[in-house]
Amino acid sequence: MKKTFNIFCLLTLLLTVQSCGIYSFGGVTLDDRIKTVQIDYFPNNAPLVEPTLSQEFTLALQDLFLSQTNLNLVNSGGDLLFEGEITGYRINPMSATSQQTAAQNRLTVSVNVRFFNKYEEENDFERSFSFYHDYDANSQLTGSVLDEAFEVILERITQDIFNESVAKW
Repeated sequence: MKKTFNIFCLLTLLLTVQSCGIYSFGGVTLDDRIKTVQIDYFPNNAPLVEPTLSQEFTLALQDLFLSQTNLNLVNSGGDLLFEGEITGYRINPMSATSQQTAAQNRLTVSVNVRFFNKYEEENDFERSFSFYHDYDANSQLTGSVLDEAFEVILERITQDIFNESVAKW
C-alpha cells in the first residue's frame, strides 16, 4: 500500500511540473515552443560614452539568460529577441562635506530595451531600465571603482530586464 501511495505521489508531482511548460527553479515558465534567445549588441548612444560599457552590458545580459534558462543563444531568428541601446551614462554629485565639496558621486546607467516574443506577442515591450552606484568623490571612476560600479549596476539592470521579460515578477 505504501509503495502504491509513493508511486501515486511521484506521478502527481511529475504531471504537475510537466503541465506547466518549461520550468526552471529560477521562477521562469516559458511556452514549450520557445527554444532560443537572441540578444543583439546594445550600442552606447549616451552623451557621455564609457568604451567598455556596451560590450559588458551585452555579455552580462547574455550570461544571465544562459545561466537562468535552458534557452540557446542565437545570432538571428531567436524566439525571444532583445535589442536596444544604452541611453544614459552620467555622474552626479550626491552629498556634500562641510567644506562644500562632494563627498559621494553617483554613476547612473540607463538602457532602452525592446523585447519581442515570437509566440506571445502580447508580452512584447519597449521600456527603459536604469540603476545607479554611489562611490567616494575622492576616487577616480577607473579600475576597481569602475568595475565595482558596473558589477552592481549591470547585475540589477539585467535582472530587472529578465524579470520583466520572462519571469513576470
